[in-house]
Amino acid sequence: MDTQNIEIDGQTFSQEELVHAFKDLQETNRRYKKERKKAVIRRREEQQLKPYQAELIKLQQHMERSGQKMVILFEGRDAAGKGGTIRRITRYMNEKHYRIVALGKPSEIQRTQWFFQRYVEQLPRAGEIVLFDRTWYNRAMVEPVFGFCSDEEYRNFMMGVGGFEKDLVRQGTHMIKLYFSVSKEEQAHRFERRKTDPLRQWKLSEVDLQAQERWDDFTNVKHEMLRQTHTSVAPWTIIRSDNKHLARLNAMKILLNSVDYDDRNPDLDFVPDHDVIISGARELELMEAQRIQGGKFIS
Repeated sequence: MDTQNIEIDGQTFSQEELVHAFKDLQETNRRYKKERKKAVIRRREEQQLKPYQAELIKLQQHMERSGQKMVILFEGRDAAGKGGTIRRITRYMNEKHYRIVALGKPSEIQRTQWFFQRYVEQLPRAGEIVLFDRTWYNRAMVEPVFGFCSDEEYRNFMMGVGGFEKDLVRQGTHMIKLYFSVSKEEQAHRFERRKTDPLRQWKLSEVDLQAQERWDDFTNVKHEMLRQTHTSVAPWTIIRSDNKHLARLNAMKILLNSVDYDDRNPDLDFVPDHDVIISGARELELMEAQRIQGGKFIS
């Protein structure tokens, strides 16, 4: 037998072929172990959320019994983790008593109406929770950056949104405003994953593709939005969302702390992680410090 070839089960292979096959097997094994480790971590994280998801059911039942209404606004940059958080929050809820609202572009008729009109049509009835994925704050963030609204429309919104929200709260609606803050590096990583993962490619839009280039523009309008719309009546809560699991967990804690519902689990930790959860006022302070130190906003 040729010393350069080896026979296995009646087939002859060169030493080079066997070396390549062995390396391929090693790589396959490495990938399997990596994916298995990820799956174990994901399962552990999902299990950690379940006690809080059970509390969210209690919260929902309390809202239904008492006839209270809740609006939750999910804002933040593209790929900040809003959608995944909404899915975890609502996973075990009664579908009859919550709605997820993600409005698309306004129709020609809607463009002629009062800006808030199409959102008012989606507000909760008694006993209902409405989660807005894409909120009226599109006019404060995406629209001015991409020129989808005029300067006058932007100014009118910023002048009117405070009164609009104050009126909703005054008339008994619980309003929670969550801003998911992802770093530029993590956003780039998530976009790259969307490009290569066929299960996530549908998430990648033309606006997404420009998000990194317009990072500073979005940061500037974020600062202005917080400065003008973080109020005592309708404050913003900032969620650091580079770690998706911690963002989801702490978002649940924020919701559960917003209403005094019955039969709260005394064994659960409801205290938000202050490395993840930051008040709108504190975020403004941090952004101002960034501008003083480096000449511009960063986050």
